[in-house]
Amino acid sequence: MKATQGTTYRMLGSRLNDLNLQLEELRKIGASGKKLNRPSDNPAAIRPVLNTRKQLSNVDRYMETMGQALDKMQAADGHLEHVENIMQRVKEISVNVVNGSLNNEDRSVLADEIVNLRQELLDAANARVDGKYIFAGYEESTKPFAENPAYDPALYDPNDHTTWPYLYHGDENATRLEITPGENLQVALTGNDLFFGTTTWNQNPPPNNSVEPGRYDVFAVLTRAEEAIRSNDQTALQTSIQDIDGAADQTRRLRSQMGNRASRVETAMHHQEQVRIDLKQILSRYEDADAIEAFNNIVQQETAFQAALNVTSKVSKLSILDYM
Repeated sequence: MKATQGTTYRMLGSRLNDLNLQLEELRKIGASGKKLNRPSDNPAAIRPVLNTRKQLSNVDRYMETMGQALDKMQAADGHLEHVENIMQRVKEISVNVVNGSLNNEDRSVLADEIVNLRQELLDAANARVDGKYIFAGYEESTKPFAENPAYDPALYDPNDHTTWPYLYHGDENATRLEITPGENLQVALTGNDLFFGTTTWNQNPPPNNSVEPGRYDVFAVLTRAEEAIRSNDQTALQTSIQDIDGAADQTRRLRSQMGNRASRVETAMHHQEQVRIDLKQILSRYEDADAIEAFNNIVQQETAFQAALNVTSKVSKLSILDYM
């Protein structure tokens, strides 16, 4: 069977079209750097690619959550450092009053300084990050600490929080974070544990909340120290100095625990970053094109396309007069 000239033209046109489409695909690969742009490019790679992308999404979620938690922990550490400085200054004042011969006016000035330090302590206890109170437990939108308008020094009872100088409106639930699959870590301190010396908190008494044995209500310690200075009660001052030391140790201990947890979060973030790098390498193996190979393929395809154009051009010039 003899091919007509029209059939030859159609075959050449089809071949040119195929070569042009292949060239466009190669150029797209070269421009994007991706050899897997749609499922039909490599059906066998779709499942591992989707699984890897899902794992990368999980890693990004862990990284974002841990980054936010670490920011809050670092902010909390800064406030706790300030609390330690406050406790140190209150002790210096108390020791100065015990060892010095001060008149009523001098003692009043020092007592007023403790009042100001207690206000700084209140500001630290009500600290916020991104508009959320960091020592309020789950009650992040509620200001956790406030002065107790019903406070009476004569009625103070460490076993009845309604008699304490300050009230707590947060809860006992410390924020926990899943830093790796199956591992939950406490990444916050609650105000009741840090400032009131109790790991539990009943928001709806009775029963009333109480300071745990061997622990301290930091606000009460400062308040009692101020009262002892104003009244020049040397015995109460000696007790206050011991309580100040105990409250400072309590703050340092909890700060140290949070520092250890912050270090664990940083380690987990580093691990997740390494996991992300490994997953991206896996994804790259399926998706990314070799730049040199892609360039060579484009050059070869352009050469083939140009050759086909030349052949088509020559054939299109033939006519029956060329055979006469």
